Amino acid sequence: MGGMIFGYSSGQVSGYFMMKDYGERFGVPNGDGTYNFSAARQGTITGLLSIGCLFGSLVAGNLCDSIGRRKTISISALWTCVGTIIEVASQHAWYQHAIGRLVTGLGVGALSVAVPMYQSESAPAIIRGLIVSCYQLFVTLGIWCAEMVNWGTNHYDGSASWRIPNALNFLWALLLGVGILLLPESPRFAYRKGKVEEARKTIANLAGLDINSPSVNRQIDDIREKLEEEQALPETRLVEIFTGPRMAYRTILGITLQAGQQLTGINFFFYFGTTVFASTGLKDSYVTQLILGSVNCACTFGGLYVVQKCGRRKSLMIGAAWMMMCFFIYAFVGHFALDRQDPLSTPAAGAVLVTFSCLAIAAFATTWGPLVWAVVAEMYPSQYRSRCMAIATATNWLFNFLIGFFTRFITDAIDYFYGLVYAGCCAALVAIVFFFVIESKDRTLEEIDTMYVQHVNPITSSKWVGEPHGTKHTREGVTDEEASS
Repeated sequence: MGGMIFGYSSGQVSGYFMMKDYGERFGVPNGDGTYNFSAARQGTITGLLSIGCLFGSLVAGNLCDSIGRRKTISISALWTCVGTIIEVASQHAWYQHAIGRLVTGLGVGALSVAVPMYQSESAPAIIRGLIVSCYQLFVTLGIWCAEMVNWGTNHYDGSASWRIPNALNFLWALLLGVGILLLPESPRFAYRKGKVEEARKTIANLAGLDINSPSVNRQIDDIREKLEEEQALPETRLVEIFTGPRMAYRTILGITLQAGQQLTGINFFFYFGTTVFASTGLKDSYVTQLILGSVNCACTFGGLYVVQKCGRRKSLMIGAAWMMMCFFIYAFVGHFALDRQDPLSTPAAGAVLVTFSCLAIAAFATTWGPLVWAVVAEMYPSQYRSRCMAIATATNWLFNFLIGFFTRFITDAIDYFYGLVYAGCCAALVAIVFFFVIESKDRTLEEIDTMYVQHVNPITSSKWVGEPHGTKHTREGVTDEEASS
């Protein structure tokens, strides 16, 4: 449900700019009875959600450590309700609606840290990637629901056209804020707070095992050993997310991957898809946006299979290369083949744009959408996890804002060649994953930490094998030079 709120809040705004009542209330009159939104105003309304999310994600790290993952999720969801009320209550001041999105963003941003953290710390290793990736599945469901509701209400003449879809966000947030309190706390957080039996019971229940089974005992022992290692160290300071054991590498990598998820270009389609595809001559841009959302949602189910059955590294590299090719075609067809003065005269070019937009979304939905949340949630040790995830997620929201705010300015200047920027980013991401991301599929969080500390070579990391519990881990995938260091 945290992902649902994220997706719904992000996906709803694109359709508002095409609604008559929304334009009359918050747009700029053209003098002929129609209204428009300047690039600055549209970018501000769109981007302030991301600014709120950025600050919310930064606050969430300390909040998760102080009151727990579960209570942080509840408070953040209920805070989102406050922002939604401000948005829905807006009358004629566009900045009130924008501020409401800022307030909503504080809650959504905190959820984007706390929910994947709660999932990664609670799920059994063999399905952890699948569970964390379900966060992205619900992000896509949220986007799809927002587009579906916008399509259903856009023909209303009054404010119901945008207030109904806006108000539904209150419902999702209320359900999460109350419902999460019925679930147990993360076992790793519970153990760190001295609630050993609660942690043991949660691990057993989530895995469907007896509370005293060898598997549960082994996980408890792993958590205990890691906690003892942490307690033997000086008190953790913020600077240690860069100075701790192999932490600079992991912190920068997490920031890069979260920024990379945005720089794949996916939110370009969802923030401005309705407006962009109207320029291709398609009669109902809401339907076009709904098609894109449906592709995104449907392919994310395929992404869950990829997460569970395929390696993280290979999937991320293939996905980035796939999107790179799509953006190259999108850019050149849009720039050279589409008649932007009379799009109806080049219907084939418009169809190509929509087709390769769908293919790019399919690539994202099966790889970078779900996998980044899983990979980043897995790479940090417990004592640094909340702070590192907060900074990495804040980076995601920062780039989300930059894309939302500046896209109109950039497309006004270079039109469809904007796709070449994303193609270049995708090419860079292929190299980053190949050289720096280790294979973490089916490994416990404690094993993943050991792999980073031992400088396991990312290129051969899939061959690394841990010794039985209680003995030293082997160093397969580590170079001779690294092994001697």
